[in-house]
Amino acid sequence: MLRLAAALLLGAIVFAPGTRAETQAVAESRFSAEGLKRVGDYFANEVASGKIPGAVVLIQQHGKPVYSETFGYRDPVAHTPMTRDAIFRIYSMSKPITSVAVMMLVDDGKIALGDPLSKYIPAFADVKVAAENKDESGGIALEPLQRPITIEDLLRHTSGITYGFYGDSPVRKLYMSSGLFDGDFDNAQFAERLAKLPLAEQPETLWDYGHSTDVLGRVVEIVSGKSLYQFEKERLLDPLAMTDTGFFVPEAKRVRVAGFLPNDRFERPVAGLGDPMLPRRWESGGAGMDGTAADYARFAEMLLEGGALAGKRYLKSATVTLMTADHIGPETHIKRDGFYFPGDDSGFGLGFAVRTVATTLLPPGEFRWDGVGGTFFFVDPRDDMLAIVMMQSPSQRGRIQVEAKELIYQALGR
Repeated sequence: MLRLAAALLLGAIVFAPGTRAETQAVAESRFSAEGLKRVGDYFANEVASGKIPGAVVLIQQHGKPVYSETFGYRDPVAHTPMTRDAIFRIYSMSKPITSVAVMMLVDDGKIALGDPLSKYIPAFADVKVAAENKDESGGIALEPLQRPITIEDLLRHTSGITYGFYGDSPVRKLYMSSGLFDGDFDNAQFAERLAKLPLAEQPETLWDYGHSTDVLGRVVEIVSGKSLYQFEKERLLDPLAMTDTGFFVPEAKRVRVAGFLPNDRFERPVAGLGDPMLPRRWESGGAGMDGTAADYARFAEMLLEGGALAGKRYLKSATVTLMTADHIGPETHIKRDGFYFPGDDSGFGLGFAVRTVATTLLPPGEFRWDGVGGTFFFVDPRDDMLAIVMMQSPSQRGRIQVEAKELIYQALGR
């Protein structure tokens, strides 16, 4: 019950330095007040030095909020202070949510990880693969699939489906020039368009970050008979009280949207998305969601507690264990791309990066992901803790994720 109360009240509790509430929370955890102050000083300095507009930082251990603070500005132009209910573009932090939706259907017995994608979207049965050598005209030479794309491939990014906004391979260039994102399309149309493009490589040969999770969103729709958002809202978002998470922000809530610094914005659509705050038919399961730190903390806490929260089970405990295990280890002979793979100390599970090698500070078994807009989260089962950082700062996200995580673990006494 304490974990339930803490999770549900997370959006309303703020610990001011030196208060009795903060002292009690720190005493009941392994975190030091001095260490947590250094975390706050770090983010305050990032704002003061003009590197980020603002941030919301939540740290939770044993189901209780240990640290909860806001920094800087929600609107850096108008100097509107950051608020705990600020809504952020979470981009690829949408992927774990979609992956959980898929695994709920696996638990229901309606999907199997080994199912071929073509069972649900027949157009992928005949998809072609880009060969290493160009054809005689200098274009992309094509070869047939050596084996079908599976649901597991989509979850672990080994499907051969890629992104076109980074890299310069012929297939990536084709993604950007083929009209893949033309018009106001939906998940069904997007999947059909992807099926007409060649895969960047054969399935199960390379971890290649791309639109795999978007395709999973369409699989959820086909299997459930509902839109991706309808399914997630009924089975996941509403039960978890993630009331501010969705695929666009209603007009009444737009005043709460966190902004970017004027010189730190995307100059081109990311993963085919313009402004993910705006209504559109495409519910991008890979990058299209918006939400708050408190909402995502409830989602992460559910995973930390083995798939259950507040007396309700969302996933089997064994399913969470499966999702947070490494699915691209050396025994799979799957290579790793040089763009987005999360480092030599990590593998990848079914929707998350998974730490496989401990460092002085960072434990094995931690799972995590981030969003290109600057948001990131990690869950540490060994220390029974999680952290959510929400900010809109694309250029600083990599550096801050590393530095802030080190400070958090130093505060934990590592």
